[in-house]
Parts: sequence; structure tokens; C-alpha cells
Amino acid sequence: VQLQASGGGLVQAGGSLRLSCAFSGRAFGNYAIGWFSQAPGKEREFVGAISWSGKSTYYADFVKGRFTVSRDVAKQTAYLQMNNLKPEDSAVYYCAANPWGSSSSEDHDYDYWGQGTEVTVSS
Repeated sequence: VQLQASGGGLVQAGGSLRLSCAFSGRAFGNYAIGWFSQAPGKEREFVGAISWSGKSTYYADFVKGRFTVSRDVAKQTAYLQMNNLKPEDSAVYYCAANPWGSSSSEDHDYDYWGQGTEVTVSS
């Protein structure tokens, strides 16, 4: 399984970005996808996830109402739509995959990780 995250960049506070996670190597529809972020000097933290069935999502409290995780099975791509961005959202964002998984917030539940894409939110 390979994951390729993209879509990061520089945006002003209050703006939006959509990150993409391109999946290859296995049947995408059998995998839960999680998004995690890591700011400089901080530990990696959970952002949001979608279950393997696509029927459930789960979000960290600090992004609820602002971020949305979705997926397009036909395109084998997951997305993280980020709205109303804040400077504290600045971080490298990673996507991860877990076969037959739930929308887990635990990074150890994910078997495959992509490289990160950097998001910088200016004030």
C-alpha cells in the first residue's frame, strides 16, 4: 500500500484548503483513512478519520465543525477539507491507512503512512 498526500500550502487565517491522499496497491474501499498533524516541536496528533465502510467519521475536538474527512472510492482518494483555518492549524499533515479499520484516533492502529504535506496558516 502506498499513500501520497498533497494539497498543502500557505493560506491566510479564515481560509480553506483541501488535502488529498492518493491510495494505491490494494482495494481502497477496504481501508480506513486517518489524518494526523504534527507541528514543529510537537507530537503527532489525530485530526480526523473515516472508517473502511465510509459510514462513520470521527474528529478531534479542535477541528469539529471546521474539517471534514471524505473519500472517493472510484478515484482511490481520501480528502481532508479544512475550513476556517487558524494559525495553530499550521503543521505537516499525514494520511494513514488501516485495513478493515474503524475511524480510529490511535496512530498505532494504522499500518501504512504517506509522506506529509505542509500547511501554513498566516495570521
